[in-house]
Amino acid sequence: VSRTQGVPHLVGQRPAYLDRELRVYRAGGRGEGPMREAVRFLSDDALYRAAAYYASLEPAQPAAAAAKPAPARPDPLQAGKAAAAPCAGCHGAGGVSKTPGTPSLAGLEPKYLVAAMQAYKDGRRRHEMMKAMLAALGDAGLANVALYYALEKPARAQTPAPGNPRAAEARAAACAGCHGDRGVSANPANPSLAGQDAQYLAAALRAYKEGTRADETMKGLAASLDETAARDLAAYYASQEPQAPRVARPLTAAQWAERCDRCHGVGGNSADPRIPALASQRAEYLQAVLHAYRTGARSSREMAAMSASLTEDAVEGLAAHYARQRARVPVYIILPPK
Repeated sequence: VSRTQGVPHLVGQRPAYLDRELRVYRAGGRGEGPMREAVRFLSDDALYRAAAYYASLEPAQPAAAAAKPAPARPDPLQAGKAAAAPCAGCHGAGGVSKTPGTPSLAGLEPKYLVAAMQAYKDGRRRHEMMKAMLAALGDAGLANVALYYALEKPARAQTPAPGNPRAAEARAAACAGCHGDRGVSANPANPSLAGQDAQYLAAALRAYKEGTRADETMKGLAASLDETAARDLAAYYASQEPQAPRVARPLTAAQWAERCDRCHGVGGNSADPRIPALASQRAEYLQAVLHAYRTGARSSREMAAMSASLTEDAVEGLAAHYARQRARVPVYIILPPK
């Protein structure tokens, strides 16, 4: 039973899993460190016996602090909706603009929208009202607002689009590499333009041309546009049909745990000797392991796929959930040969 921060309990752990991981350490698969030194010269038989010994011991149980129910975590989507409420006056209900010159936000990629809001906060995009409204939002608040708008159903801005869309069809081909065919971006860092407010798009092109928005690529593309060409291009994109980005609705810690339990057993009590038990494990260790799978420091196709979409809140919630579960001794039944 570990008493050291970040060091896992081994008692009651599944034997085949322990044996496999000890061999990984011995082979240097986890780099150099105390564990590598401890097992470097042990034989296969010694590792097998060590795994069997720890697996035979009574598993650790949740610490008193971990056993207490976790405080309810705010739902990021609801938090984003609440934080975005003041934005509706300009950007429209659900982020679909009805105000000429004001962009729609519904269906924008979170990565782009966070970057845009951060640019208003730090003054790289000049807009005093936006700067003031975003001043109180930290990184988590910006992420929540961006998530809320990403999951809102996009629609064409309900604003006029002066200009000739047909006149800009050929010119729009130069924009497709970054902003996608017909303005539906496939790159989370680049905004979709389809259905966007035309006056906002024209103003943005003018800002890039004049240098009040800093982006060398956009400045070069906008340099040759006169006012008529900018209006036509804006009208072209405003007339296109926007599409929702591929952004998943966030799962709660309980919903994530249901997925994890499919392999790790109900409540993290694995019934497979090759798959580790998670119940009653130290929370900070579980967090570190999930981060290791996310970054590739630990190699597992299944775990990499599962952990790739975990947010920091989900990692902390999952770790706390399993640290509170009661560990149970597995019973293995040897079936007679057929």
